Amino acid sequence: MSETTTIPTTKTVRNRLKSYGKKGETYTTILTRLMDAFEYEQFMERQYKRLDEKEKFIGLDEA
Repeated sequence: MSETTTIPTTKTVRNRLKSYGKKGETYTTILTRLMDAFEYEQFMERQYKRLDEKEKFIGLDEA
């Protein structure tokens, strides 16, 4: 098991984080799920950007 740490934060932020959780989830589980979702969103944004950029080019055989 990983070493446990303490991250100082306000009660407001702690309560907000808690609201993202499900019954029985630890803060570690909640944070991991949120970070995974964020990374997935970033990945998808990059993929959509690449698709948009591809549509700007016309192949030589299409010209």
